[in-house]
Amino acid sequence: MKVDLNSDMGESFGAWHMGDDQALLGHVSSANIACGYHAGDPVTMAATAAAAVARGVSIGAHPSLPDLQGFGRRTMQLSEAEAYGITLYQAAAMQGFAKAAGSRMRHVKAHGALYNMAAKDRKLSAGICRAVRDLDPGLVVFALAGSVMVEVARDMGLQVAQEVFADRSYQDDGSLTPRTQPGAMITELQQSIAQVRCMLQQGFVRAVSGKEVAIQADTVCLHGDQPGAALFAQAMREALLADGVTIAAP
Repeated sequence: MKVDLNSDMGESFGAWHMGDDQALLGHVSSANIACGYHAGDPVTMAATAAAAVARGVSIGAHPSLPDLQGFGRRTMQLSEAEAYGITLYQAAAMQGFAKAAGSRMRHVKAHGALYNMAAKDRKLSAGICRAVRDLDPGLVVFALAGSVMVEVARDMGLQVAQEVFADRSYQDDGSLTPRTQPGAMITELQQSIAQVRCMLQQGFVRAVSGKEVAIQADTVCLHGDQPGAALFAQAMREALLADGVTIAAP
């Protein structure tokens, strides 16, 4: 069995610092690097790309809604053309930083509200996926497992990595529990490991209601902005390796 471990990073900007990217890079196989719209800045993008290359971690763009103040987690009205434009703008910038670091960008994963909106909205998914295809049809799209975006990306001939979450709970329809609701975040390590093992070995996740929801896990997300994220990632990696799982980027 093979799976990718990814984490969102490069989310510091200016004098403001978030996360321990250097520590996280020692445990994940893919890095989703913020592109300036919800977090990150050019200096941080360059430094994070260089650090990922040094650790042998696959580089991806993490485009967001233009919402620096709300960390990209507030919904907004967006047309397909706008989704295309903001994705292409951010991903192309990240592609340039990856090239400057002596590597290449390998995937694109939308961030926050854009990600969750596109998981249910075919037009938003189409805008994002067209931008990826036009930039580089060899890029992998990271999309919420079982979502509309998986279908749209595949219909465009793009490679898709279906993403599951180690530190988020699920609803009956396979969507993530909104962060505004109790129990949205899984902070207990053993609970998180058990959830990932269930998804990998048994092909389902147990929703907060108790319902078993079928799921495919190609890449597992560990949020880098949570307290103790690096230790969380280390323990997850060690548990999966002990199960005989190969950890590698798609």
